Amino acid sequence: MKKITIYISALITASGIASCGSLGRSSGSGGEVTGVSGTAWTEPTPYGMVLVDRGSIILGPQEADSAWNLAADARGASVDAFWMDETEVTNGKYKQFVFWVRDSIIRERLADPSYGGNEEFKIEEDKEGNPITPHLNWNKPIPWRNANEDELRAIESLYRTNPITGKRELDPTQLNYRYEIFNTTEAVKRKNRLDPTRRIYDTDQPVPTDNPIISKDTAYINDAGEIVRETVTRALTGDYDFLNTYIVNVYPDTTCWVNDFENAYNEPYVRLYFSHPGYNEYPVVGVSWEQANAFANWRTDYLRRSLGRNIIIEPYRLPTEAEWEYAARAGMSENKYPWEGDLPLTDDEKGCFYANFKPQDGNYTLDGQLITSRVGTYQPNDFGLYDMAGNVSEWTSTAYTPSVSQITSDLNPEYRYNAAKEDPYRLKRKIIRGGSWKDVAHNVRSDLRQWEYSNEQRSYIGFRCVRSQIGFAKGNKSRH
Repeated sequence: MKKITIYISALITASGIASCGSLGRSSGSGGEVTGVSGTAWTEPTPYGMVLVDRGSIILGPQEADSAWNLAADARGASVDAFWMDETEVTNGKYKQFVFWVRDSIIRERLADPSYGGNEEFKIEEDKEGNPITPHLNWNKPIPWRNANEDELRAIESLYRTNPITGKRELDPTQLNYRYEIFNTTEAVKRKNRLDPTRRIYDTDQPVPTDNPIISKDTAYINDAGEIVRETVTRALTGDYDFLNTYIVNVYPDTTCWVNDFENAYNEPYVRLYFSHPGYNEYPVVGVSWEQANAFANWRTDYLRRSLGRNIIIEPYRLPTEAEWEYAARAGMSENKYPWEGDLPLTDDEKGCFYANFKPQDGNYTLDGQLITSRVGTYQPNDFGLYDMAGNVSEWTSTAYTPSVSQITSDLNPEYRYNAAKEDPYRLKRKIIRGGSWKDVAHNVRSDLRQWEYSNEQRSYIGFRCVRSQIGFAKGNKSRH
């Protein structure tokens, strides 16, 4: 698999003007409007991602199938260009997130006066001594081997002793990640403008006198150490009302291997699948939709921190259902799978398979695998994306409702519903795509929709990230 190195390159968008945003008349303009020039920065080329150019496709199944109770649900749509992970997010990459959360909590505690209050672990002043927004000092190493008594207490507070084995182990219940998301979509809606005179353009209508009612998500840790999530509903007061706060426990549910399969000996996967280095290049599973979103947010913040926070990049996120299907089918409306034809194996004498799935009743190994496979084991599709069918099903950002195909736009289709804690459970369903190692060939089709509850953690569901490309797309890739 090819790897793409992160880089930043300067791009001069126009010549003849030296300073960014200069409005002076350029040489030889003759008093004509020539436009504002400036220096722009291209976004970093994401490591391990493939660029999917903008294009259009006929989404969904185009033929009904009574044997599978499948109705034709074809509809045309177009999507803009985006980067997509060439493989599913692996255990190794997700472990980097888990360890970052662990180390951030330890640094917070090392700076806490209750554990000695070492101010070197948290920066609260600039070089001139002026107060700044406090942030952790990642240049200060954690004293894993030579900690003093207070530092040792801070480190050990994140570990526990297994009551059965007596071994020291990381306490996953403490690995909580807090992040904030500004809901731009709701904030920019005309009905939510802070200036009431700009909410209605029809001058025959009176200016609204009441502020609209908004809802926002917030979360906190209570005295018992539990995550409490609340949805606040109130009249609009300002931009802050569109800032949502989430706290997510990030450790995968390793027990999913037992809970997903009754009367099966899957205990070795519980102990080893996420923790053992031998599985580092396998897709992470046991991760909920909420955890996948938390990973994407952390990945964005991690990149910004390394590049400098003034660099503008599009955030990492889960793909929309339309983006996922367009990418999986390589922009080909006639494709039901990421490959041409209706069979999941090649037509040569060896009968090599295109994907990791369940080829026969009770026979998981005919394709060479038993459970998940190392990412990139099978050939990529024409866009250079691996495992878009089988291996693990993948979360999308799109909420599920039976009428989702009818209510979404044909331009960058997306349906989002952030269910409140009090909402009925059926409103907390999210669309998954691609099928998995446990599914038969029909269910790994790229044009079929499945769903799962956003808080569920399954041994057959993982994810990959995307990032919108900023401009510069090559052009239309309509291939139907």
